[in-house]
Amino acid sequence: MHDTTGPTLHTDVLVIGSGPAGASAALFLATYGVDHMVITKYRWTANTPRAHITNQRTVEILRDMGIEQDITTQGVPSHLMGDTVFCTALAGDEIGRVRTWGTHPERRADYVMASPSDNCDLPQTLLEPILVGHAAERGSRIRFDTEYVGLEQDDDGVSVAVRDRLSGAGYTIRAKYVIGADGGRSQVARDIGLPFEGRMDLAGSMNIVFHADLSRFVEHRPSVLYWVLQPGSNIGGIGMGLVRMVRPWDEWLVVWGYDIDEPPPQVDDAMATKIVHDLVGDDTVPVTIRSTSLWGNNKMYATRYRSGRVFCAGDAVHRHPPSNGLGSNTSVQDSYNLAWKLAAVLSGRADESLLDSYDAERAPVGAQIVLRANKSIEEFGPIFDALGVGGGEDPATQQANMSARFGSTPEAEKQRRALREALELKNYEFNAHGVELGQRYRSGAVVPDGSPEPEYVRDPELYHHPTTWPGARLPHCWLGRGGHRVSTHDVTGKGRFALLTGISGERWADAAAQASQRWGVQVDAHVIGPGREFTDLYDDWSRLREVSEAGCVLVRPDAHVGWRSHDLPADPAGALSDALGSILGRTRSPQQQEVSR
Repeated sequence: MHDTTGPTLHTDVLVIGSGPAGASAALFLATYGVDHMVITKYRWTANTPRAHITNQRTVEILRDMGIEQDITTQGVPSHLMGDTVFCTALAGDEIGRVRTWGTHPERRADYVMASPSDNCDLPQTLLEPILVGHAAERGSRIRFDTEYVGLEQDDDGVSVAVRDRLSGAGYTIRAKYVIGADGGRSQVARDIGLPFEGRMDLAGSMNIVFHADLSRFVEHRPSVLYWVLQPGSNIGGIGMGLVRMVRPWDEWLVVWGYDIDEPPPQVDDAMATKIVHDLVGDDTVPVTIRSTSLWGNNKMYATRYRSGRVFCAGDAVHRHPPSNGLGSNTSVQDSYNLAWKLAAVLSGRADESLLDSYDAERAPVGAQIVLRANKSIEEFGPIFDALGVGGGEDPATQQANMSARFGSTPEAEKQRRALREALELKNYEFNAHGVELGQRYRSGAVVPDGSPEPEYVRDPELYHHPTTWPGARLPHCWLGRGGHRVSTHDVTGKGRFALLTGISGERWADAAAQASQRWGVQVDAHVIGPGREFTDLYDDWSRLREVSEAGCVLVRPDAHVGWRSHDLPADPAGALSDALGSILGRTRSPQQQEVSR
């Protein structure tokens, strides 16, 4: 064990890191009443607005935590996010636009129908204090300026050596479980030997945070992202120069590339200001540089998230460029998946085998988003090719090739068509609704119902396919209660299991009470129909439930379907109790034993 001189502190769960994964883990654990501590080597939360796209799944999770209003009040709303522009400079030639983040009229309905919550743009500098503040308010003990040094595991827990960065004193924190949420260079992941695929630092990028009033260039085409392609400039890193809105329309972040095989550039205020002026296309704009930083584009993911009593989450296990805006969202969702399971195991309501499902459910998601984000970078290639700037041409030739699309020749028409098709391909980065909401878990914490997985009738990356197939996220629709609308997601979650059924299946309510008593786990049973507490306002639930009115859908605390019954069996109490016990690892169904082989 590492040398420590101070006392040993004790907690059930130690969270290492206070970024989106660690801060949200603290919020979830605090809300569920789990004794825990958080340590971070930093003096406060994020000091640069790195992550920012906050997708519907994340907002609805924070809705479950009761803090959605904090998110929507501080976030930039969706209608200001999506007129994504490709141009030679903000003041220059506009190459094209793509409606993004669900703002296209044809796609807007998909987003509205999929979730009770809207997406928004909330910089990490604003998100983290919200998460940390509510976590602390609910009981989290958060230690800043406290550095992780190392750990040792045994059968009963984990001894973690830490160092106070102010005094230099070392001490030990003894925890039953540890969550390593210490970012893309995770020491915890290294220390526990998690296996990874891929590689780090494929390309170099720099961030420049600045203040400037750019209203006259962007207010008429509001967006989060403005992509800039300039012949003769470095278009390394994530593909094009990027001007990113942080707050409309006077706080910004520029992303620009550099050759990662060369020594990193020394970016002073003068250089940063010139890059900003070049991308804006107007060197008379007053610019105040706030910060500069360098980072690498990665393509690496862990194939396993757990070693014994230590789990990793967030960037520690999925490392990728910011394309698709999936990083912080997936990090929050990792912690949401893990927190309820830790709460159930620590309270004795679930067997420790429930924790095995974290690996099985989240590692495939991490691999998917790493590969998707990197593929999105590759999908800039057709834009470069269509414009004639992808083959190493000199700047003058590049400019001539780009200008050729203005002509009335057959070749120019072909170029314009190729550019349209290339821009359309960017829907896979900016409108990947299926990637954001389409996770279907397969693990010991899901009880199959014997039905085949529903087929995708539209592109599974672009479109969300709601289903109650066990393992899928619960479909959203509006129910009625006392004349008001409530989402199916509002009557589930809250750290509890829920069961949804119809009037013909009222016996499921008694079955839920019996299963709750048997396993010591609260199951909220909701009968949906006229004359009941919840009504099917628009008959949407009857269309989405995929079971008969007498059937039921059992929803886990993380709003994923754990099991369903298509009809009312002879012994609903026995069927439900067996399914619930199986999810909790207390019993295992024959189907699950087959799945785990």
